[in-house]
Amino acid sequence: MVRVLAWTCLMMVSGIAAAQSQPAFPHTLYLIRHGAYVADRNADPQLGPSITPLGVAQARLIAARLSGSGVTFDSMTSSTLQRARDTAAVMHETLANVPVAQSPLLTECTPPLSETVEDEVTRERTACGKQLDQAFAEFFTAAKGAKRNDILVAHGNVIRYLVMKALNTDTRAWLGMSVAHASLTVIQVQPDGSARVLAVGDSGHIPGPLLSWGDANDRQLVVPAASR
Repeated sequence: MVRVLAWTCLMMVSGIAAAQSQPAFPHTLYLIRHGAYVADRNADPQLGPSITPLGVAQARLIAARLSGSGVTFDSMTSSTLQRARDTAAVMHETLANVPVAQSPLLTECTPPLSETVEDEVTRERTACGKQLDQAFAEFFTAAKGAKRNDILVAHGNVIRYLVMKALNTDTRAWLGMSVAHASLTVIQVQPDGSARVLAVGDSGHIPGPLLSWGDANDRQLVVPAASR
């Protein structure tokens, strides 16, 4: 019995050592902001509203861009909020071979800012920063055994914070940039664990009339009423 246990422990240690000794490869992450949506007081308070027809069109455009990029994608993970899940679902119509999952670590929140705010807000923002730091630690690692290309469908605040994190700069500066709906941000983690930001908020695949940012100037698509 002792020999069996010793052998089992030896095999477990050997397996862990083998996994740790695997060569590292570049890991490229394609961060997509969800498509356009509008506030809806009738939406599930835990999930938030769905994307609009404009958001659907934007999701199809980014999916077409990724599909035509020549890159083989290993996974697509979205936030658990409805607008991100909707965007991933629409993208999956084109990227049908890419496995889809959700992660609460990518859920929208407001990270810390440089300004001083009241205590309750500070606690919420501190918790958001910890959440996004955990997301970075989980997703932004070098690939093992072979290069990887993964899609993350998330939110504006989340993407901006993760860009600051990848740049190894003050994460409180995240509010100094903007990313459009369904825009593309690309970050590559090198084999040594360092990160390179290759693109931020690239919206070249979205025609001007379909571009939106989530502010009062956004235009929405009008879906024609069904004929009777």
